[in-house]
Amino acid sequence: MLTEAIREAEQVLLAAPHVRTERDVAEGLDYLAGLVRVALASAWASDPADPHFARPSAQWTKMGLDNPDTLYFAAQISGDAEYVVTGTRGSSADLVFQVLAGSHAGNTAPASHLAFDDRDFPIADDGSFEIRFGPREDAGPGYFTLSPDAQRLLVRQTFSDWTTERGGTLRVQRADRIGAPGSPLTLDTVETRYARAGRTLLGYARTFLEFVERFYLDQPVNTMYDPKLTPGGLASQYSSAGHFDLADDQALIVTVPASGMPYQGMQLGTKWYVSLDYVNHQTSLTADQAHVDPDGRIRFVVSRQDPGLANWLETTGLTEGYLQIRWQRVDRPLTAEDGPTTEVVPYAELAQRLPFHDQQRVTPAQWARRIAARQAAVGDRMMS
Repeated sequence: MLTEAIREAEQVLLAAPHVRTERDVAEGLDYLAGLVRVALASAWASDPADPHFARPSAQWTKMGLDNPDTLYFAAQISGDAEYVVTGTRGSSADLVFQVLAGSHAGNTAPASHLAFDDRDFPIADDGSFEIRFGPREDAGPGYFTLSPDAQRLLVRQTFSDWTTERGGTLRVQRADRIGAPGSPLTLDTVETRYARAGRTLLGYARTFLEFVERFYLDQPVNTMYDPKLTPGGLASQYSSAGHFDLADDQALIVTVPASGMPYQGMQLGTKWYVSLDYVNHQTSLTADQAHVDPDGRIRFVVSRQDPGLANWLETTGLTEGYLQIRWQRVDRPLTAEDGPTTEVVPYAELAQRLPFHDQQRVTPAQWARRIAARQAAVGDRMMS
């Protein structure tokens, strides 16, 4: 069951074409450990009659190029039942609900049957809300109709200002089971959960390696495509992505207009299609965190060497990885003019090639304070 699946998943991951160094192997095994944890958590929270929100992606369970600015919550549901979700809005930049038929653990990407944000349901003056999901049609405001094959409810809370924004609360219950006792634990139940965890683990290990081939590696290296709706059915989210390959003496300048959208953020990812260490290194920046130049543009600098700049995105020693920009809660279609341009420059020429270079300068002491603020903010957010 699970032990066989772990061995098979290890073989799948370590046979990936990008595995060349000891660090690649170490990160692959660390990635595998995270997938095991999320597969077990998913299997033990897999009863649609007794749903609970689990955390599919967190600091130690990364997958699917997890957004450092987002808290993810997932619950198993069934399209023929009714569910009540209660909570408080919090102050995050975005709060999105999505209903999927399946998950990324299958052979194909899950179908998105429903996606909306908190603009689409009533919220009380104190920030509290109650919404329902079920099979009924036209049940009124705050009721969302499930497709018969609905299997998963995914919620995202996304933060733009890590220091001031706080998440709300969330609870999901099956309407006809509120107040009813749970089912007794049996040996068959435990065995089924272990088997499910094994299938989920293998699905994740295979699917995400295939996903990058389709959506990232077909892009010319050190470029990013124009903004487009994020794959997966999120109607109010756009993204731009690519992959980098830089020598020690090179830097990649990524220039993008500050959109003014509630959320805009850029991050780097490893070849395992997960976020780099965003706690102890500045591997991501939101528009609120980044330095915006006088011309209204954000200029990120991706490099292995430290340029002493506010918008440096650390590769943490990697020469290759992924680039991603997301815009969320958009209120209009985004075009190429909203998207990024990229330029590879010699690291030694950054001061001459980067407009407003001197305005981005930071001292080592200032940089240390930036990292300390990230560490504190992530710690506070993980407890919210």
